[in-house]
Amino acid sequence: MIQAHSLFEGSFSVDASKKFVPFDPAKDDVKDRPGSLFIHVHPFLIESNHGLLLCDAGLGERTDEDELVIHDNIRKLGFEPADVRYVLMSHLHKDHTGGMVDFRNGVGRVAFPEAEYIIQRGEWENAYSSESASYRTEVFDVLQRSGNLTLVEGEGVLNKEIRYLVNGAHTEFHQAFHIETGGEHFFFGGDVLPEPEEIFRNFIAKYDLDGRLARDLRQQYWEEGRTEGWVYLFYHSKSIAIGRPELKDDGTYRIIDATK
Repeated sequence: MIQAHSLFEGSFSVDASKKFVPFDPAKDDVKDRPGSLFIHVHPFLIESNHGLLLCDAGLGERTDEDELVIHDNIRKLGFEPADVRYVLMSHLHKDHTGGMVDFRNGVGRVAFPEAEYIIQRGEWENAYSSESASYRTEVFDVLQRSGNLTLVEGEGVLNKEIRYLVNGAHTEFHQAFHIETGGEHFFFGGDVLPEPEEIFRNFIAKYDLDGRLARDLRQQYWEEGRTEGWVYLFYHSKSIAIGRPELKDDGTYRIIDATK
């Protein structure tokens, strides 16, 4: 049984203002939001031998009961936010970091009090110094005071199951994670490999810092992982969020839903 879960937070449109506006395909019309990108947001929870792992933390959307959606989704799986041991952050754009902190009545507290938040030092420093609307420094302020922040540099090993490496491309210090647990090799490429469709499309995205590098890395990750049977976690997928490669009769590979 696969030990990874999508903590789907919702669908959103994003225009030049960098604001994420909820989008319901059943009710809303794409034509009413010109110049917008349409994305899904999937933080991931992995059950490992070293406890629960969270891969990125979502936008920080809240339920009608004023609870973080990411907390609600974790509880629906039978766990508690305090069960999370590592929060693995690919980068610090606001659609990945809003759920790192829980703001209630004007007071912010870390959303996963028993977890280490693993962030690249260069990403942390760049995000804090940036004036871009892509970052929420009020979230970073809470995390910096918490004692839960662990800054890493380059590539390395957190434990016997988790490896991290800087892959850049989307942001200068964007990082990816390899998680090997329970007989599976999970790969979380963050926004360098956000959707399965991008594996099969040779394109350069304007939203990447280095679109050519991101394109090349997507192919590298696919070529390496398809033969080794990696389970890919696609943060912005509109179709398959947790997928594995399958060899077809014609000798080529496709992505199939790993949860079925």
